[in-house]
Amino acid sequence: MCPKIQPKRRGLRITVWSLVTVLAVAAGLAGVVLWQHSYDMEEQRVSIRHGGHTLNGVLTIPKDGRKSHGLVVYVHGDGPVGATHDGGYKPMWEANAKAGYASLSWDKPGVAGAPGNWLGQSMDDRADEAAAAIVWARARPDIDGDRIGLWGASQAGWVLPKVAAKTPVSFVIAVSPAINWLQQGRYNLLAELRADGASASRTSAAIARSDTTRGLLQRRATFEEYVKAMGGDAAGMTADRWGFVSKNYAADATHDLRALRGVPVLLALAGHDINVDTADTERVYREVLDAGGAMTVQRYPDAAHSLVKQSVEQSDLKITLTALFSPRSLFAKGFLDGQRQFLKDLGRGSDPTR
Repeated sequence: MCPKIQPKRRGLRITVWSLVTVLAVAAGLAGVVLWQHSYDMEEQRVSIRHGGHTLNGVLTIPKDGRKSHGLVVYVHGDGPVGATHDGGYKPMWEANAKAGYASLSWDKPGVAGAPGNWLGQSMDDRADEAAAAIVWARARPDIDGDRIGLWGASQAGWVLPKVAAKTPVSFVIAVSPAINWLQQGRYNLLAELRADGASASRTSAAIARSDTTRGLLQRRATFEEYVKAMGGDAAGMTADRWGFVSKNYAADATHDLRALRGVPVLLALAGHDINVDTADTERVYREVLDAGGAMTVQRYPDAAHSLVKQSVEQSDLKITLTALFSPRSLFAKGFLDGQRQFLKDLGRGSDPTR
């Protein structure tokens, strides 16, 4: 009977050791994830009163023992963005902390249980919101009110200069900012069609649809009129989104940018940006701001619009695995260090004990 029992024991041992190996690998991977998502900064939830409601925010503070820090206030791009941008902001906040700066961000209205609806906001509404957050921050003893600046991406390009016109800021970091709403929309449409290898007929149809939409916006058409003009095919457009676009389609940052003259500005541009015409953005920023010599331009040839590496962004699997196991590696080479160095350079000559 022994020959029959022995194979069962051997099979049991193999099963047990296989299970142990799987558990060990799983525990090791979990440890890597926890380590990679441990950031050198203190993070706290905060509440900011504005316009009769509360902004649900996150404030991060450097662990450097100083009593007071400069502050980077984050202004989101388009979409339903939460305070941490699903954790995507945290590597940047850590870079800010290494430069001695705190970071502040909040959930858009209607996101993560926050009151309101972000699609009901104009760019001026968003600027009022950010200005209120700065007023709140200046009242805190752990924030140096003379060293508060802005960080904003994409759609925030229309918000940043409006904030600076409402309250003093000591610097601005503009990441892939847009200039003109309609021009940016047309650029994005054509760039996506080229990327998809669209035929001439498909391209012509898309341009015609876009032209029709512009005409409807200019005559303040209702959402129902838009749907009818599109033959009943809203193509993902909702009534709330139509209202948002109707409020903001005439946005153009050219005039507002004059509020940033004399303010140190870091303009970060991606080499593979199909959302924003970066050449046009740089041209306008230089025409309006460069005379004062306070602007720095950093270009990242391998980056997509979000300044994530294009090679990573093109693959859902790559972006998921990188975000999980190496979130700091999501961004184009030099992007985090470039922002950290910009902030450090701002502090040269200031009291290092603050």
